[in-house]
Amino acid sequence: MQAIRNYFRPAWSSDAKLDGKTVVITGANTGIGKETAIDLAKRGAKIIIACRDMEKAEAAVKDIKESSGNENVLCMKLDLSDSKSIREFAEAINKGEPKLDILINNAGVMVCPYGKTADGFEMQIGVNHMGHFLLTYLLLDLIKRSTPARIINVSSLAHSWGKINLEDINSEKSYNKNEAYSQSKLANVLFTRSLAKRLEGTGVTTYALHPGVVQTDLWRHLSGPQQFVMKLVSPFTKNSVQGAQTTIYCAVEPTLEKESGGYYSDCAPANCSAYGKDDDLAQKLWELSCKMLGITWE
Repeated sequence: MQAIRNYFRPAWSSDAKLDGKTVVITGANTGIGKETAIDLAKRGAKIIIACRDMEKAEAAVKDIKESSGNENVLCMKLDLSDSKSIREFAEAINKGEPKLDILINNAGVMVCPYGKTADGFEMQIGVNHMGHFLLTYLLLDLIKRSTPARIINVSSLAHSWGKINLEDINSEKSYNKNEAYSQSKLANVLFTRSLAKRLEGTGVTTYALHPGVVQTDLWRHLSGPQQFVMKLVSPFTKNSVQGAQTTIYCAVEPTLEKESGGYYSDCAPANCSAYGKDDDLAQKLWELSCKMLGITWE
């Protein structure tokens, strides 16, 4: 019902400006990440897009500059499937940037064949959750010095079908690409919730969101029947500009400044799954993530 109500609600818009603000967006060379970058650049922010493929990233920077009229856009290399790359990227940001006002953890892989990251994590939990967990940890001191600041995690409605398999988070015993994707998106919701609790009173707020069913490159690993279904529903799906709106809303909407840890869809607060509200599960996932990444984050 909520989706139907939201469909008829007037589109959200805001003329909020971001002059003097610095934004890092992961995976912003295509799709909703790129559209988010264009919008926030138009608002006057300095934009750093963090991408694995530097050739594509440089082409995206050119497009973002042209579309936004803002020259203060750059790309830096970040491979979220490799903790060494994440640490190098974070070190460069911490050394080179005096502030970081908005971190948008947007990059992701979707229903891909089984694979492992450089650190031995299953690819979807590794990139979508572990990589962003480590990145946020490494940038947090800079973000805390830039308050009021926001951390935004792009999740998905797919989190609703997800469970966290704490005993086999890397799907080594059995792998179902859809279940692994849903697990990683539920992890985004739980991470947002746990992070909000830890950041209470700091001036840093956190948000998880569902961008809508967006026609993007992420579809490339879908099976034939899944692609067919997506074609059938495509009149009801969003293009990348529409898909980016909830991310932009979480980044700039003034009324959200005192909100933290929530889940959003269609530029409004939304209900996440029961697992997504399970604080005990969130804590166990936090502890497991720290252990697997070899970090101490109380």
